[in-house]
Amino acid sequence: MSRQRETIGSVDHLLKTPERNGGFSSIKQHSPGHARKLGQTRRIRYRRDFKDEENPEEKARHIKQVELNPLYKELLYTIAHKMGKVAATEVFADSQLHQYIKEALTMTESEHKSLMEKVQNSEPPVYCLMATVKEARGILGKDISGLSDPYCLLSILEDEEERRTRRSRVKASKYVVKDAVSADKIYQTHVKKQTLNPIWNETFLLEFEDIAGASFHLEMWDKDEEVSLSQKLEEITTTFSSLSRIIKEVKKEKGTDDFLGKIVIKLQVDLRCTEDDWYILEPRTETYPDRGRCHLNLKFIHKTRDDALSPGRNAYVNYCGILQHFVLSYISKQKTSAPWKGELCGEAQTLLEHYATQTDLSPFLQDLAKWVAYSKLYQSVEVDSSLLLQQLTCVEYRWHQQEHELPQQQKQELGDSLHSFLHYGLHLVSKYRDIFPPTPSATPNLHTLLRILVQICKTKPFQKMNPADFELRDEVADAVQTGTQEWFTNKKGLHQPMTKELSEIISALSRLIDEVRDDIKLNKDVWNRTFVSAVQVDVFTAVYEKLDSLVATEVRETLSQTEGHIDQSLANSLFPLYLSLQAIHKEKAFLQKRGLLKLTNFHVSFREAQPYWLKQMFNTTMDRVERAVKVDKLQPLHSGAVPVKHSSSAVDLVACIQPVCDLWEQMSWPDPEEAFMLMVKITEDVCKIVVTYCHSLKARVRMLSENSDHESAINMLCVVVNDLEYLRSVLTRLPVNLNWAGLQDRIQHVIGESQFQNTLPSQVQQAQGILGREIRSALDTLSKTLNTDIETHVRGMSTRSRIPSKSSQDATTPLMRYLEKELHYMNENLVEENFNSLLTPLWDNSVKILHQMAAEHSQQDGLMVFCHRLLYTLQCLEQCFHGEGNGLPLEILHSDEYKTLKSYLTHHSLSSHQLVDKFLQGKIWEQRVVAGEKYGAVTLLTSYRRSDQRLRVEVLNAVNLLPMDSNGSSDPYVRLCLEPYHTFPLVEPRCTQIKSCDLNPLFDEAFDFLVGLDQCRAPGACLVVTVLDHDVLRMDDFEGEAFLSLKDIPGVAKGGEEKDEPGFHPDAVPAQIRLPLMHPKPDDNILKMLESRKGEREIQAFVKKRRQREKQSREQSQP
Repeated sequence: MSRQRETIGSVDHLLKTPERNGGFSSIKQHSPGHARKLGQTRRIRYRRDFKDEENPEEKARHIKQVELNPLYKELLYTIAHKMGKVAATEVFADSQLHQYIKEALTMTESEHKSLMEKVQNSEPPVYCLMATVKEARGILGKDISGLSDPYCLLSILEDEEERRTRRSRVKASKYVVKDAVSADKIYQTHVKKQTLNPIWNETFLLEFEDIAGASFHLEMWDKDEEVSLSQKLEEITTTFSSLSRIIKEVKKEKGTDDFLGKIVIKLQVDLRCTEDDWYILEPRTETYPDRGRCHLNLKFIHKTRDDALSPGRNAYVNYCGILQHFVLSYISKQKTSAPWKGELCGEAQTLLEHYATQTDLSPFLQDLAKWVAYSKLYQSVEVDSSLLLQQLTCVEYRWHQQEHELPQQQKQELGDSLHSFLHYGLHLVSKYRDIFPPTPSATPNLHTLLRILVQICKTKPFQKMNPADFELRDEVADAVQTGTQEWFTNKKGLHQPMTKELSEIISALSRLIDEVRDDIKLNKDVWNRTFVSAVQVDVFTAVYEKLDSLVATEVRETLSQTEGHIDQSLANSLFPLYLSLQAIHKEKAFLQKRGLLKLTNFHVSFREAQPYWLKQMFNTTMDRVERAVKVDKLQPLHSGAVPVKHSSSAVDLVACIQPVCDLWEQMSWPDPEEAFMLMVKITEDVCKIVVTYCHSLKARVRMLSENSDHESAINMLCVVVNDLEYLRSVLTRLPVNLNWAGLQDRIQHVIGESQFQNTLPSQVQQAQGILGREIRSALDTLSKTLNTDIETHVRGMSTRSRIPSKSSQDATTPLMRYLEKELHYMNENLVEENFNSLLTPLWDNSVKILHQMAAEHSQQDGLMVFCHRLLYTLQCLEQCFHGEGNGLPLEILHSDEYKTLKSYLTHHSLSSHQLVDKFLQGKIWEQRVVAGEKYGAVTLLTSYRRSDQRLRVEVLNAVNLLPMDSNGSSDPYVRLCLEPYHTFPLVEPRCTQIKSCDLNPLFDEAFDFLVGLDQCRAPGACLVVTVLDHDVLRMDDFEGEAFLSLKDIPGVAKGGEEKDEPGFHPDAVPAQIRLPLMHPKPDDNILKMLESRKGEREIQAFVKKRRQREKQSREQSQP
């Protein structure tokens, strides 16, 4: 923690003892509120020993004479008469201790010798061992009851006394202490009746002259009193141990005490300055080695010291002064700037322990002295605040245990010390910004200081010594408010304008508001957590409300001077000020309690400057866009793992548009209606920038293409298309970047949804429409060249149709190579959206070209070969444009024109026999889906015997035939024929007998056809059933026809694991089937194709027969 503390007077003044100085000196600079409230609790005593104008050298000499010399003599006296060992592991010689105190108290050699001589001539102290017998545990039971009545004898024996006692002793005695010294040097505790765990807590002062050879003796005895035999018999128990005790009692002399154990300690060898330990009771013999333990507290003290060393000063005052000097000496020798954490060198610890022990300074007074010293040093040097908190906790703990033992003078001093530190701590709190900056090292120190203040207010000494009502949270809040006022005043003074020009005044105010903004943020993010966790004070709210009032007043007074004087330059200087105020205003969302804030309508003062801000942003963006287009070489940016296919100007344009979006977010205009108009203007400006960029880019590509080759021009055109597509995606994201949804929620009670949709989206849609038209125009330019080349390759295929050696694959290869090359180039140079947009018209044009070529060669010889070639080409194009799912989807590829072309090419690429098969398959399908029996029906019983390859057809009957004769009846018969002819060339048609004048004839005739199984399963293989009306003088009339697929006849169809070897299966069971009669529909496409093939007589006969049936059909009038 680095801070500049405000201290009173010099360091020498701080080093005055509390008795002389009356506690802590008051702080000169503090808030009036603090003085008023803290004055109600206590009145701080303050005394000056010197006038400010007195000679400094004389003043320092007087301070040394009055303050340091008594302390120095006390330390020399302590060294000269020290007893026992200290807790420190390192042992220091007297010369080392003398050298240390000379440096710590800044004494010269002559001063040291002079003071040393005085100490040597002083009265020596009376050496004492303060022995406290606390308790014993597990001692022997000497009485009949199994218990004892223990007491202790204490004394100090010196070597000469002990030797003299041993020489004069005639016979062995149980007593050692009584025989060694006189009775007045023997101390005895009280007798504790009937116990094995006695508790005494009795303290004795045992004087001695020379520690060398002296030893401390403690003997524990069981008190025995003279009692009658009857009383002893009443105590008899049935145990053996009781009987043995009775025997001993009888043998023992009356009134003789029993020995329980002893403790012997060499003072110089075994004892430290202070000992608090359990000691084992030693036996005189080995009879009972385990005799229990005794708890002793032993401390070397001076019963009397020479009062001339420090007249008028007690040990506590001297201890405080010595401690302060030792701490200052230690800190001055440290090479680091880290706060002092309570460390002291070994010499200082040794001297402090000796002095506190010799003067019998209680642990309570020692802790109190440390608190007073540390809290005073905290105001002048760097002291770790956690050390103060720890020491305050110790004082509070001691107070609860030993309040009654503390002298009134020290109680008064403790109260003054707590009150003074509280006053000083609140002063530091008011300046927390400077003293505790928001760093990881300083913020914890602020938290600890606040905890100390809280702990002070909670302590019993403070509450008892300061009875006035004192609320720490209110005091801290007042300190923060006062400190904030002072901080703002100081900052305002630092940011005074250099001139009286409006721009300079606005600039100075902007710098001041920036400081306020940063301070509010630090209070919210850093200091508020510290204050809330330590003292439950919302410092952020307190600071915000205070600064809100101060800033609002300052802004209102300053901006009132700008009314009617706004120009572009002044508006530009107002914009940073607006942003800072906007940032401050946004922080109000984190206030715990929200009242009426004075900065609420601050935006009204900036309403006049708003159009200038938008104009400045628009002009700046337009200039950047024009410069970006001028330097753009229309080359793709190949950077990173994924290549960028647009040029540098597109990237620059997006970078130019982003500040416009940032401007909207930064302004966050509070008024909803004005915010909507502002959004309309910003959106309009963005659309203008985009359209301007589009026109500039077109002009740029025309200029660069004039002096470039064809390939370079195509490449630049691809880059332009990508730029426009990239720009269109930017426009698509514009509503999100400008947060239209958030604006619509804000203005829904002012602007209707229809008005909102008709205004903002229409602007973007209009700009996107312009971009879309330019993209389509560029893609059309790219596709024209490709369409011309595709048509050239397709027309070249027609000349190859007369070359039998050229297969369809060989004929199509040039076209596919060309497309693969061009599409690969386009895919690499166009973004995915533009590439797909190019593929769609290119595919449609390719289909049109193939359709056109097929139509042009419809009467040419070798049409079937050419159509087969075109069909293969269409299939290859489909695979190429589909790209295994990466190109156009099948839904787009399979357009109506594609389906028509594919059907046309598929049919024309078939042979005549294949066409006949396809025609018959169509008839079979019509037979299966025909609904009703409009022209009647015929019933058959069919089966196929594989054993002799015999197809058996039984014509059972016909029903509901049409009357064909003038008498309203018919003479029907049935004609059976196996089709197609090329599959059954040797099978003759069969006919039933003629049934005269019968519309529901019963034939019941069977016919056998010798045909192979493979023939029955051939494509289009079927039984054509024709019902005719017999006429004598003219051609037989057509009743109707039916088509039965031979695959549906039992014995022909495959099933499961069935094999085709003859005789493998038994004959199939005949199946009866009812076939509705049909009339053919005219203008069949397959018949038209067959009819065009004039050179095949068989096919022409088939066509002639089918045309004859069409003429006889009653379906001619139906579409």
